[in-house]
Amino acid sequence: MASAEGGQQHPLGIYYKIWILLFVLSGFSYAVDYFEVQGALRWTLVLLFMFLKAGFIVAIFMHVVWERLALALTILGPPSVLLVLIGFMAVEGKYAEEARFTYMGHDRNAVALTPAEIHGGGHGSDEENHE
Repeated sequence: MASAEGGQQHPLGIYYKIWILLFVLSGFSYAVDYFEVQGALRWTLVLLFMFLKAGFIVAIFMHVVWERLALALTILGPPSVLLVLIGFMAVEGKYAEEARFTYMGHDRNAVALTPAEIHGGGHGSDEENHE
């Protein structure tokens, strides 16, 4: 490691390898769409490739892999906590939705009505314009 004034010199080969890896991961991400993968598997793969690419970019191109642990945790800690909190909100939202359907007796397959359907066609319907 060099002194603080001179900065650090990293081998260029690692950057080229990460660029190739990012292109490969992007290819996998496009392949998910090309092969028309659907459902939970699709979103699992898309998110997996996205997090892998973001992780390599942060680790190598933002030099977090070469930083002290305290600095790395300072950079990566808050987004990690936000992801955990978003996960908690998603679980709680699903629970609230299930409770609403269970205890309020709403039909899950009910179709939402438009305001015009609720109020009988709204203003200016054909029945009102007879002269």
